[in-house]
Amino acid sequence: MDFRDDVDLDASQVEQRGGGGGFPGGGLAIGGGAAGIIALIAALIFGVNPGDILGRGGGDTGGTAPTSNLSQECKKGSDADQSENCRVVGVVNSIQAYWKTAFDRRGKNAYVPAKTVLFSQAVNTGCGQATSQVGPFYCPSDKHVYLDLSFFDELQSKFGAKGGPFAQAYVIAHEYGHHVQDLIGTMDRVGGNSQGAESASVRLELQADCYAGVWAKNAVDTGFYEKPFTQTDIQEALDAAAAVGDDRIQEKAQGRVDPEAFTHGTADQRMKWFSTGYTSGEPAKCDTFRGSI
Repeated sequence: MDFRDDVDLDASQVEQRGGGGGFPGGGLAIGGGAAGIIALIAALIFGVNPGDILGRGGGDTGGTAPTSNLSQECKKGSDADQSENCRVVGVVNSIQAYWKTAFDRRGKNAYVPAKTVLFSQAVNTGCGQATSQVGPFYCPSDKHVYLDLSFFDELQSKFGAKGGPFAQAYVIAHEYGHHVQDLIGTMDRVGGNSQGAESASVRLELQADCYAGVWAKNAVDTGFYEKPFTQTDIQEALDAAAAVGDDRIQEKAQGRVDPEAFTHGTADQRMKWFSTGYTSGEPAKCDTFRGSI
């Protein structure tokens, strides 16, 4: 997963933000990768109060603001090969470059960029106040992706994923899949806060996995990468997708699997739909709302 050394990075697409006081927010944060896994499942399984994880206001959370300046730190693709923050910038730039092209080809509505917010410990969002426990998520109310980079350590230590740079890229691409769903109206049409093996929530998440695969197939054409991703890269994504399947999380948490509580899809389903997107390279192949998933 090597960036082109001379490609220009647009650091304005990524913002660093610390924690702070809460404020009233509206809308449901949409999870993915492991996004929202804790918020949506742990409240039921681990006895966590959802209000302590994704609230609608409150006092100072104690989050700390990062000190680096992305616009100075992340200028070229060579920077993305050396710095995790800059790698996020490069991944976000590539994902949004792909979707702009895909929307232009579609010829209907133009792609509207979404900013990624890197935070530490806690953050205020248009969907309410969130802590790192929520994992990466997309907020439709402010059209931002939120990410605490410490999540990727937990993806390995808590969920058993192997990790790696492309596991990170997969998670980010999944969240931008939710942004695409938001822009084209899929979220409004189907909703997303239901549960069950055939639920709208699961279908939304699997489609976002598929969209992540579509970007991966087309990423080299965005001009940010030196060459197409290797099979090792793709395996990192598949491994991460499997690690946060509902069945694996439930098995670890409670020793049994309850399909009626599924919100994101099984490990096999998540790998299947990422692979569908990657194999086809076509968003049209990502219709998870028809037939069996």
